[in-house]
Amino acid sequence: MIGALILGFLGSFHCIGMCGPIALTLPVQHLEGAKKLAGVLLYNAGRITTYALLGMIFGWVGRQLYLGGLQQWLSIGIGILLLLIVLLQYTGIYRSKGGHLPGIYLSKIKSALGALLRQQRFSTLYGIGVLNGLLPCGLVYLAIAGAVATGATWKGSLFMAAFGAGTLPAMMTVTWFSHLVSIGVRNRIRSLIPFAVGIMGILLILRGLNLGIPYISPVMSAHSEKVVERCCHKP
Repeated sequence: MIGALILGFLGSFHCIGMCGPIALTLPVQHLEGAKKLAGVLLYNAGRITTYALLGMIFGWVGRQLYLGGLQQWLSIGIGILLLLIVLLQYTGIYRSKGGHLPGIYLSKIKSALGALLRQQRFSTLYGIGVLNGLLPCGLVYLAIAGAVATGATWKGSLFMAAFGAGTLPAMMTVTWFSHLVSIGVRNRIRSLIPFAVGIMGILLILRGLNLGIPYISPVMSAHSEKVVERCCHKP
């Protein structure tokens, strides 16, 4: 979960460029004190709720792969993929331009989001956050990959919630103190994102290698568990 927090924190400065315009148009700029804080938290709670639900869904997918004895290879494969993405971006062979989803889906999300933003009402803040979490984002896709690798519904949900929590400092800052987040600061912290993705890739590979290291590379063979269960239930 620490990796998810780090990925969320470093990635949030990339998110400022994509979600910053939404954060700056939230109906909280005219508010002061506790009410403004409550509004900002409500909006971000909506984003994290979406991330947690996505984590739950993809954690369930990972669980099915785990029961099929494929989670070990899935974890290694995702880890290698993340390292390849970092390598290709570092060498300039590949530059991520963000995710692209089918036009109908994206247009509906943007339409619903625009309708809520135009209302400029405090009561719409949570819904704006929920819809914002559904917008295409490369970093969210990486976090989803981590959720799949957890191999459990609740772990996937917790992983994505931790990722969302990692984005809180930057997203709250851009909403509350937009003038403090300069382009230079964003670029410097954004340059650290490949390191966070690389660390996450290495951890996923170690996890899949079943080295028996607690928390880092625990034994997670579904087949071994089934064999033990059969042995224990023999007459």
